Amino acid sequence: MRALLIALTALFPLSAMAQTGTDNVTTYTLDNGLDLVVIEDHRAPVVTHMVWYRAGSADEPPGASGVAHFLEHLLFKGTDTLAPGEFSSTVAKQGGSDNAFTSYDYTAYYQRVAADRLELMMQMESDRMVNLQLDEDNVATERDVIIEERNMRVENNPGALFREQQNAAQYLNSPYSDPVIGWQHEQPLLTLEDAKDFYGLYYSPNNAIVVVAGDVAAQDVHALAQKYYGPLTANPDLPERIRPQEPRQLAARRLAMQDARVAQPYLTRSYLAPERDSGDQARAAALTVLAEILGGGTTSVMAEKLQFDSRIAVQSAAWYDGISLDDTKFTLLVVPVPGTPLPEAEAAMDAVIADFLETGVDAEQLDRIKMQLRAAQIYARDDVNGLANRYGAALTSGLTVQDVQDWPDVLQAVTADDVMQAAQELFVAERSVTGYLSSADANTTPEVTQ
Repeated sequence: MRALLIALTALFPLSAMAQTGTDNVTTYTLDNGLDLVVIEDHRAPVVTHMVWYRAGSADEPPGASGVAHFLEHLLFKGTDTLAPGEFSSTVAKQGGSDNAFTSYDYTAYYQRVAADRLELMMQMESDRMVNLQLDEDNVATERDVIIEERNMRVENNPGALFREQQNAAQYLNSPYSDPVIGWQHEQPLLTLEDAKDFYGLYYSPNNAIVVVAGDVAAQDVHALAQKYYGPLTANPDLPERIRPQEPRQLAARRLAMQDARVAQPYLTRSYLAPERDSGDQARAAALTVLAEILGGGTTSVMAEKLQFDSRIAVQSAAWYDGISLDDTKFTLLVVPVPGTPLPEAEAAMDAVIADFLETGVDAEQLDRIKMQLRAAQIYARDDVNGLANRYGAALTSGLTVQDVQDWPDVLQAVTADDVMQAAQELFVAERSVTGYLSSADANTTPEVTQ
C-alpha cells in the first residue's frame, strides 16, 4: 500500500488529486422534518440506502441499557404489511444485502442493492419507521438473541469486559459509561413496553436522516422520498437532545482486572478528549494527527521507542475518534514483551510521552502523516458504502455536510504548534484512566501515581 501511495503521489500530486474528488452531495429537508442526503456516484449501477436515527444507547432511559440495540433487532420483525423476516428475505431476493448497527449516538439501517431497486427499499424502510408490530413472543425470542450476543462478544472476551470497566471509569456522568449492548443484569429485564416506548419516542421522520449513495440522480431520489417518507407524520413530542455532561474530573483513576483466560497482559490509558465540533474542528484535527504521530503504526513515536529501541513492547498504539455528540476519548495501548511487568511498561510509556512533550513534533513525520491522511480521504471516496457511513455518522453526531467536506482541509491545516498544544491540553492525569489487564496469577496491580 505504501509503495502504491508513493507511486500515485509521484504521478499525481495529492493537492491535484483532492481537487478532482469532491463528493457530489445534495441535501433536502421534507416538510415532516426528515433530512435527505444524496451522494451521486455513477461508476457502478448500485446504491446504498441508509436510514439513520438520532437515537443510540446514550439516549436510553436509566435502567434500560441496551434497549436501542434491542430495538434494532426488533425492527426486523413484522409490520402491518411485512411478516417477520420478510424485510431481509425481500432484499436478498432482489440480489441485495441489508443489516443494521447501533452506537452511542445513532442507530442505522441499510440496504445495498441494484440502483433500480431503490424504490422498493424506500417503501419497506418507510413502512417499518412507523408501522412496526411487536408482541410478547417475538420480544422474548429476540431478547434471548441479544443476551446470547453479549455472552459471545463480551462475556467470553476478557478484553471486552475490561473495556467496559475502563469506559465506566472514564465517564463519571455521561451515558457513554453504559455499554451499547447493555449491562448483563439489565438485558433480561427489557420488556415489550421498553421497546415500544423507545420506538414511539425516537423513530419518526423528524428524527431521521436518509442517506442514499450511488448511481442515482438527486431529483429522482427526492421524488421517491417525498412519495414514501413524505406522508409520515412527525413526532411533535420529540425531546431536545440534551444529555448529562461530564463534571470536572479531579482525580486520576486506575483499575486492574485479572482473568485466567488472558494470554498476553497489556495496559491502556484513556483521556477525556473533545469531540469534533460543528464549524470548529481544529482541536479534533490536531488530536487526530497526534494519535497518528504517537501510535499510528510502525513508524510512530511509541513504536520506535517501545518496540524497536528499548524492545519493551511487542505492540503499541494510540487512537482517537472525534465522531461523537459529546466528549470522547483518546487512548494509548502498550502490550509488553512476555515477562515484562506492566508497571515497567507503563513507566516506559510515560517516558516516551514526557520526551515527546519536551522535544516536540518531527517536521518530516508530520508532513508524511498529513499526506497519508489526505490520501486516505481520497481513496475512501471509492466506496459508496463508506461515503454513506461517513455522512450519516457525522450528521447524527452533531456535524453538518459542510463539516464533513471541510474535514480534509482542516486536517491539512494542522501545524506542529497545534499538535503540541493539543497534547499539552490532553495529557492531564486527572482526566485519565489507566488500566491493567492480566491473567489471574499475575502480580500487576497498578499503584496510584502522580
